[in-house]
Amino acid sequence: MATDRWQKSSYCQEGDACVHISANPHQVHITDTDSDPARTIVTVSREAFAALLKSL
Repeated sequence: MATDRWQKSSYCQEGDACVHISANPHQVHITDTDSDPARTIVTVSREAFAALLKSL
């Protein structure tokens, strides 16, 4: 899957237990590096990601 550069969350515990995101013009890809050894990637629309951030 071609994605932009991955970025680590600015709110991150010590170690590698962090959420990482990567975005392109249409989608946002989300993964959790520490708790998911398979590195599952969740892909959502930019609008859905914006709604998630707004609700948080």
